[in-house]
Amino acid sequence: MSSELSIVVPTLNEVSNIEPLLERLEAALQGHQWEAVFVDDDSSDGTADLLRRLSRERDNVRCIRRIGRRGLSSAVIEGMLAVSSPFIAVMDADLQHDERLLPEMLRRVKENECDVVVASRFLDESSAEGLTSKREHLSRVGILIAQRVINTRLSDPLSGFFLLPQELLEEVSHSLSGKGYKILIDILASAKRPLKVSELPLEFRARHSGASKLDTLVALEFAYLLIEKTIGKWIPLRFALFVVIGIGGAFLHVGVLWLMYKQLHVEFLWAQGSATLVAMTSNFYFNNQLTHRDAKLTGMRFLSGLLTFYAICSVGAIVNLQLAEWLYSKEIYWLLAGLIGATVGSVWNYGVSSTITWRRGRSG
Repeated sequence: MSSELSIVVPTLNEVSNIEPLLERLEAALQGHQWEAVFVDDDSSDGTADLLRRLSRERDNVRCIRRIGRRGLSSAVIEGMLAVSSPFIAVMDADLQHDERLLPEMLRRVKENECDVVVASRFLDESSAEGLTSKREHLSRVGILIAQRVINTRLSDPLSGFFLLPQELLEEVSHSLSGKGYKILIDILASAKRPLKVSELPLEFRARHSGASKLDTLVALEFAYLLIEKTIGKWIPLRFALFVVIGIGGAFLHVGVLWLMYKQLHVEFLWAQGSATLVAMTSNFYFNNQLTHRDAKLTGMRFLSGLLTFYAICSVGAIVNLQLAEWLYSKEIYWLLAGLIGATVGSVWNYGVSSTITWRRGRSG
């Protein structure tokens, strides 16, 4: 019999939580046809192996294993798009979400009381045992910022526990960015109409086992999502990030050029060449970390990517050097000559980084 509810659960090193979660879902959803779809980002603790075994034993357990791809939001999107149930819930695997809310969440959407039901950590009736004071503070700050982006007022747009109909997913699917850590914001901000959202108070439990995935990168991804939803209609965020990194690289370039040429009295051509190399390395590193983090190069791939980047950008570097040297020979002020050369080189760097260097990362 087909399921009326699919529960999408992203996982990363959650092997100790899987079976307890399934037991709790079984108890909470008696009388309902449901399935659990786990999307595993190539866990190193055997999570995918356990899920494969459980999927052979149970008809309502599935595992999607992703290799070479990371990210909670993109994992959830991939899981949601892989199901055919008329209703979809999203929850974490760490047992902090109260699965006993699922029947009421399902009822509210089935009876068309709302478009989305969100389990909130910040209603008056909620409890947040699982939130540290630091995480609660960060969440409340994030909520204030997120309210500027979404079209719906609610107490916890950062919640990772919500339920929606398949029709709404289809409505917003082509507008989802898949960036960041908070898929609910992505869904709400992608809707072309105001959504009616219902909230239920959540008992946010302490983590059963494993470690929280909240870190500095998660905060950066949250900012990435908000910026994309704000300016993405006019300027592609990848290009905007490149521009910001390029500006930083230009300042670094000028700083190195000033140090070597004005302070160390190195010949201008050599000073410009050194500044170019330093700025190119810096731009590669930060573009790898931020702009192209979906195709991030690591390990030996980082080194080979850097070397490839150097080789491909050598043409731009030559143009940079020759142009800057020519401008300087025409008595153009050294700072302006260096900046013009760096700008030409940056345009070239963006082209190759987008079309060649990080293509290797996206190809797996």
